Amino acid sequence: MRKREDEKWMRLALKEARKGMGLTSPNPPVGAVLVKDEVELGRGHTQRVGGNHAEREALARALEGALEGADDVPSIHGSTMYVTLEPCSSEGRTGACVTALIEAGVSRVVYGTRDPNPLHQGRADEILKEAGIEVEWGLFQDECEKLIRGFAMVQREGRPWVIAKTAMSLDGRITRPEGEGQWLTGGEARERVQILRGEVDAILTSGETLRRDDPALTIRSAEVSDLKEPVLRVVVTRQEIERENYQMFKDEGGERSLIFRDVKLYEILRTLAREKGVNVVLLEAGGDLLGAFADEGLIDEWMIFLAPLVCGGPKVGLGGGGAENLGERLALKEIEVERVGDDLYARGVVEREELRPLMR
Repeated sequence: MRKREDEKWMRLALKEARKGMGLTSPNPPVGAVLVKDEVELGRGHTQRVGGNHAEREALARALEGALEGADDVPSIHGSTMYVTLEPCSSEGRTGACVTALIEAGVSRVVYGTRDPNPLHQGRADEILKEAGIEVEWGLFQDECEKLIRGFAMVQREGRPWVIAKTAMSLDGRITRPEGEGQWLTGGEARERVQILRGEVDAILTSGETLRRDDPALTIRSAEVSDLKEPVLRVVVTRQEIERENYQMFKDEGGERSLIFRDVKLYEILRTLAREKGVNVVLLEAGGDLLGAFADEGLIDEWMIFLAPLVCGGPKVGLGGGGAENLGERLALKEIEVERVGDDLYARGVVEREELRPLMR
């Protein structure tokens, strides 16, 4: 019975956490639910930087309910906090969440996954248990870790999580006649990309794509929260860029458009994480830059659209040196495949572990 209750409330915490996707960097998206005697007291998710973490948000909602004077609102004392990530144990802008839980009189904490920062990992357990609070962790761990992939990558590797998005013909080409529109895919596929842009902190493209398409790289979807700040736009180039010639430097978010000229790809990613608080990057570029990132092992996730076309021609969807043998090929896990309008959509995470032999 207790396990079913725990799962019920952690699912709700996961739902809360998803509300913060793309809105919380450099902090991770986290959700929390406060419960007592199988009654929800409050819920919340981590707010924009400087605002409440999920636990404090849930406690605040519970306190609001108590202050309203409703007869059926239980006391917070003796309650259980369900949270998707280990409560923070370091003092930040809003104070350590473990301190807030202790002061509120919470008697049990159930969290999904541990803090990926090795300096803090498991520290909450020690502090809470010393205060007499029961602690359990690992419930829906995979789902909770998926939500914080970007934050975890920054903590462990010093760079953001990189999602590569590409759209190509069935023969793997992006060749288009001169003067033709920049899209191979249909409107439904492009809407899917717009929604994804709402979940990332930066969009990175190449100087070649900038000169050829003059993209806006803005978010144009009603499905994205109004709280979303203009996404950071990044251009990687070897040549001089005349800013006044391109719309991304002249629109309202122009000050959030950056150029990196002749800088190593890994250093660009580290700079974005360290100086701009970027947890997740969306790579939208032609085959040359995609290939360069792939060759350096800097792509963590692929989002691929196949248009019902056969284009031929020299422009490939993915260039670079590529795999010299089957042992060096990329393999994907957590695969999603579906039809989106007239296009085929596939998404998967790069498998970093040793590759299994191909089945013939």
